[in-house]
Amino acid sequence: MFHSKVFPFSAIVGQENLKLCLILNAINPGIGGVLIRGEKGTAKSTTVRGLADILPPPFSLVTLPLNATEDRVTGGMDFNRAIKEGKKILQPGVLAEAHQGILYVDEINLLDDHIVDIILDAAASGMNRVEREGISFCHPASFMLVGTMNPEEGDLRPQLLDRFGLCVEVVSEKDPELRVILMEERERYDQDPDQYRSVHGKENQTLAEIIKQAGLLLPRVKITKPSRAFIAELCSTNNVAGHRCDIVLEQAAKAHAAWLGHTEVTLDDIGIVAGFALFHRKRDAAPPPPPEPPQPDKDELDKDQPDKNQDDNEQNEDPEQTGQENPGPPDKEEPGQEGIDKEPGEMETPDKNQENAPETGGDKNPQDPEQVFEVGASFQVKKISSPKDRKMRRGSGRRSRSRVSQKQGRYVKSSMKRINNDVALDATLRAAAPFQAARDIPQGLMVCLKPEDIREKIREKRMGNFLVFLVDASGSMGARGRMAASKGAILSLLLDAYQKRDRVAMVSFRKSEAWVNLPPTSSIELAASYLKEMPVGGRTPLSAGLEKTHQLVNNALNRDPGTRPIVLIITDGKSNVALGENKPVDEALMFASKMGEDDRVKYIVVDTESQGIVTFGLAPKIAAAMGADCCKIDDLKAEALVGLARASA
Repeated sequence: MFHSKVFPFSAIVGQENLKLCLILNAINPGIGGVLIRGEKGTAKSTTVRGLADILPPPFSLVTLPLNATEDRVTGGMDFNRAIKEGKKILQPGVLAEAHQGILYVDEINLLDDHIVDIILDAAASGMNRVEREGISFCHPASFMLVGTMNPEEGDLRPQLLDRFGLCVEVVSEKDPELRVILMEERERYDQDPDQYRSVHGKENQTLAEIIKQAGLLLPRVKITKPSRAFIAELCSTNNVAGHRCDIVLEQAAKAHAAWLGHTEVTLDDIGIVAGFALFHRKRDAAPPPPPEPPQPDKDELDKDQPDKNQDDNEQNEDPEQTGQENPGPPDKEEPGQEGIDKEPGEMETPDKNQENAPETGGDKNPQDPEQVFEVGASFQVKKISSPKDRKMRRGSGRRSRSRVSQKQGRYVKSSMKRINNDVALDATLRAAAPFQAARDIPQGLMVCLKPEDIREKIREKRMGNFLVFLVDASGSMGARGRMAASKGAILSLLLDAYQKRDRVAMVSFRKSEAWVNLPPTSSIELAASYLKEMPVGGRTPLSAGLEKTHQLVNNALNRDPGTRPIVLIITDGKSNVALGENKPVDEALMFASKMGEDDRVKYIVVDTESQGIVTFGLAPKIAAAMGADCCKIDDLKAEALVGLARASA
């Protein structure tokens, strides 16, 4: 059945791969659906709706509602009929509505994982089993699953990716002539949609008939043993996990042969569909081993002795002793310390003594603003989240679980409190059951409910956090690639924050003060841009950085008490500038202890101190004072084998 508001499928300019994948699934639903990856504005939704428009009944398009709950997807008890008839009757969900049609899930990578699991389980088995609210019911749910996603907003887990039969990458047209045609066709459609559809009506009908005939031909399509061997070789060569890819390739090749009117699968059929089946499954043969750190020669080891360690600014003294007096700018700069208090815009003249400073990160003058350290390699970070609490929140995101104050999220338990009028029928009936014999049940009803029986659902969902990066930008961070590695870690955390829908802020400290380089924002691009250009040099006012961060977090909590801050402190813990009369390290520990008293904030200290002959272990002390987790940069990485496998995929 054709609808006047749908852009004709046959008139869509370009996107031939997407159209082919959708057609093959319409011919053979056994392929397992299509995952469409691509940037916004590339006609993903238009193409799916166009195909559904030309398919014969009972094919129909069902779109998963935004923020759909688990009971809306799978179905649940019909509350009205349960009260009136006293029976447990299933109220169908989206999966039942999509039976023998197309289930379209826009931005599937933004759904909660448990909702995606439910949909994919039903798509694979063709059945939907409901086990909730005292109901145990199973019904057919055979549908063609189509999901869309923007890879920039985060990916699906590999286990979920593999459940999609085919995957197609959609990009905007690069040919200027095609882009002009696209604009012209859209203008014609907007001027008179009915006339435009009538012009392309015959093409749509012809295409629909070909799809129908291909579906009828499909059971007679054969595949030879050599062709199966070719499929097996393709999957083996691309190191796919499991055997689902082999089966998908076979089914897709049969559908392609039927699409062309053939009764036997050819190598060309396999070759054309192989890219779509392998795109999201192929892996490298083996992950490359991590690079070994360069071994310093004897001269370099001599430079790293404690009596020449520029990083500490204290000539092998205990770091706590540097706080006896608040140091100011030296009257005469020591060798290897030139320019540590210069402003970023000032140029320095290299000195031959600089070559002997071990903490230079490879440059003769690490404080020169023209030699800003590059961002190191990024990686997939391990899971970081706030602890669960009982506070109700509103919002969106994908990081930490929280109870929600609106009717969305997963039903986890019931409550006697009446807040959202989100009735938990199972709990309500259980509460009322013991009193039914003593109550007068109104005519026409099977159950008598009292206000005290009503129970509401408590739901949970994932939400974004407020991530604050406190970055040590003092001169010591330029040593042995520390700042490059630290920037790589921060960039990795920023990418993770983008995928989890977090807000971020950045504070840095160097010389004698701290700055809010980036106020709270949702723009990860701004944070990454500043990170790339962040200058390094000067002394280490750790206390100033902690105080500035504490003020920033408090302001955010005052504006929105529901905010869940996570503060990541990237430092080696060494401090040689105090705000008051105390020793710098003692003062920093005092500030850390004060910050740790606020249990609304989660702290993580990333220790950047290099492992060498002399280590001070101050970052773990800072972490212990504030009750924070403490880790090295490598500890931020996801499990080694899993992370490398995902990177290869």
